[in-house]
Amino acid sequence: MTLSAADAGLYAFALLVLFLTPGPVWMALLARAMSGGFHAAWPLALGVAVGDALWPLLAILGMSWVATEFEGVTVLLKFVASAFFLWLGWTIIRNADKQIAADSRLTRPGMWAGFVAGVIVILANPKAILFYMGMLPGFFDLTRLTWADIALIVALSIAVPLFGNVLMAAFIGKLRDLLSSPTALRRLNLSAGALLIVVAAIIPFT
Repeated sequence: MTLSAADAGLYAFALLVLFLTPGPVWMALLARAMSGGFHAAWPLALGVAVGDALWPLLAILGMSWVATEFEGVTVLLKFVASAFFLWLGWTIIRNADKQIAADSRLTRPGMWAGFVAGVIVILANPKAILFYMGMLPGFFDLTRLTWADIALIVALSIAVPLFGNVLMAAFIGKLRDLLSSPTALRRLNLSAGALLIVVAAIIPFT
């Protein structure tokens, strides 16, 4: 394994910040938990984990080939990743007041429906792989990754959001108040956006 604890820690921190940014998964979890409780929400979190495993794996395999075939591209990808995080943080701050739209297709009752809804909400968005393609090169030298490194990256990509989603499902009452309050939602988005910009500033020096 070539990854250091600092590399893995920074990546896990970035995943945590991204999890704290409200989006479609938040709304689907909120709606399912409000209608059927924790029992209805946790299968959705497992469904989301499928995409959280697939997208980074596809991004690593694709971007590793690019970094291997084109000399010097690794340094460029690091700055691309930094710019991506900077843009993402600024976008979140700029749209901090916008409410999240719910999708009724993601709130059908039943455990299997919840799991499928989680898979849909994470795989139906092609921006996910673009996100990982823009993010991973900033944290890791893709040309040096071993299968043990890749397994750790995928495990972190699953574990951090899954832990957060399950915790969210368990404490959905407070999150409902948070998402229904424009002031609280704005503060959360501003904080997450600022943290992403901090990550963008750190990446070139890692």
